[in-house]
Amino acid sequence: MATDEPGGGGPTWLTRFRALPLALRVLFLAAFVNRAGMFVFPLLAVYLVRGKGLSTAEAGLLISVGSTGLLVGSLLSGPFCDLRGRRPALVCALLLNAAGYLGLATLDGPPWTYAVLLFAALVGMGMFGPASNTLIADLTTPEQRPFAYTVSYIGNNMGMGIGPLLGGVAAAYSYHVMFAGNIVAGLLCAALIVAWVPRDSRRGARRTDGDADGAARTEGKRGRYSALGHGHVLLLVLVSFFYVAPLIGLEYALPLAVTTVLDESAGLVGVVYTINSVIVVCFGLMVEKRIQQYSTKALLIVAGLLWALGLAVLYFAFSLPAVLLSTVVWTLGEIIASVVVPTYIADHVDERRVGSFMALNGFVLGVARLVVPVGLGVIWQSHGDRPVFLTLLITPVVGMAAFALLRVRNAAAALDTTIQTSPTAPSATSASTTGK
Repeated sequence: MATDEPGGGGPTWLTRFRALPLALRVLFLAAFVNRAGMFVFPLLAVYLVRGKGLSTAEAGLLISVGSTGLLVGSLLSGPFCDLRGRRPALVCALLLNAAGYLGLATLDGPPWTYAVLLFAALVGMGMFGPASNTLIADLTTPEQRPFAYTVSYIGNNMGMGIGPLLGGVAAAYSYHVMFAGNIVAGLLCAALIVAWVPRDSRRGARRTDGDADGAARTEGKRGRYSALGHGHVLLLVLVSFFYVAPLIGLEYALPLAVTTVLDESAGLVGVVYTINSVIVVCFGLMVEKRIQQYSTKALLIVAGLLWALGLAVLYFAFSLPAVLLSTVVWTLGEIIASVVVPTYIADHVDERRVGSFMALNGFVLGVARLVVPVGLGVIWQSHGDRPVFLTLLITPVVGMAAFALLRVRNAAAALDTTIQTSPTAPSATSASTTGK
């Protein structure tokens, strides 16, 4: 074991990372490579206009239509995970994404064919995240989950920070190189997952005849808990829309405001994303170690408060320093919400339905990507930029109020610990080293 942190602060993050199942460490690597290799999506509009000769309006319409694939992929991920397994869902997602992009790179047809191919590629993209979160829920104990989701979130952000840069370099050389890099990264990730992720990762999947009595007791506990229903989880996931919407809204509003209101270079937008990634990487693990000391409701309210404070800076004092300060503040709220919501799902949902609820979480993000830019665009067109930032500020405040009224439970994690530490229940670690 690695030495503890100075001052008796507990195990180092490296010790905690090594304690995770091998399958998860491989999954995190695969997810990072997949995100870093996501060359195409950030530059898709440029490719359709310059590479395929479409107008900007046609490109925008095709991307909007194709992006519905994210919603469909999120919806398919849960049933696919439950019926076919987590590993097949991850591999299918990567192969579908690669096939769609291969078609976009090589086929030369009418514009509607590009929308179909993009739809297929983004169905794969939409499936991957929920399936990954479901696998993390399968292979971790309740004590490990916040850390595991934080590591996953940090890795994804690091990959997203590298991907557009590498994609820009590849596109400058050749669009075919850009597509090839994306496809090769996806196939590499699929190979890693096939080699190291267990075929069936569900905790109750490997019972022997000698475990029958203990298994029955475990299922009895699960059954009594399931009878309590999952309505509180459903409401929590749906209300999390009010924390996702500002993130998507800033993706739309900030580039416009920086280049039109402040009359600054578009390069400043890249600085904002860099700050966001740096905060996530530098403070993600620090935040995770402290959030375990507080209740879920308190954490979600704090996340909303940070979002509101960051957006208030933009609304009341919009300027270049305000943009940079705001990014630091709201990123902390983003970190908390991004870890707390999937952890709550994993801790409080019966394992047979974890995949469906993780898919619902991804669906909420997909809905935000579709409706938020359109809504803010209408507001901006009619009333200008300030009402847009006011709307963004009000959104997390509504979320805070909703979370304050919700009945949020905190007892399920203890029940999960009891079940997983039962002598007859297979451990998460054993699940990660068998059944490849």
